[in-house]
Amino acid sequence: MVEDQLDRTYAALADPTRRRLLEALRNGDARISDLAAPLPMTFAGVSRHVGVLESVGLVRREIRGREHWLSLNPGALTDAQRWIDEQAEFWSTRADALAERLRRKQTRG
Repeated sequence: MVEDQLDRTYAALADPTRRRLLEALRNGDARISDLAAPLPMTFAGVSRHVGVLESVGLVRREIRGREHWLSLNPGALTDAQRWIDEQAEFWSTRADALAERLRRKQTRG
């Protein structure tokens, strides 16, 4: 289940338009129409991208009157960040071991 969520999160982040929407939301809550205005696509297209972000929990929608406001949910990146951290630690350890082996080989040879 976590892997499925991880796959969906990374797939959502893979799209440049969705990353742009997330970056815009770093400034605070925004209406979908505000997020759509600078983008070269229809409101419906932006709304579909928002739907993907919502489905993986990266953004939250709140209806205030007739307007739909979005906000970031940074906690949704916790599992994705944990996975990246684990991979970085693994490869760092491997790289350190390789560097040490090469250093020993060089001093012997």
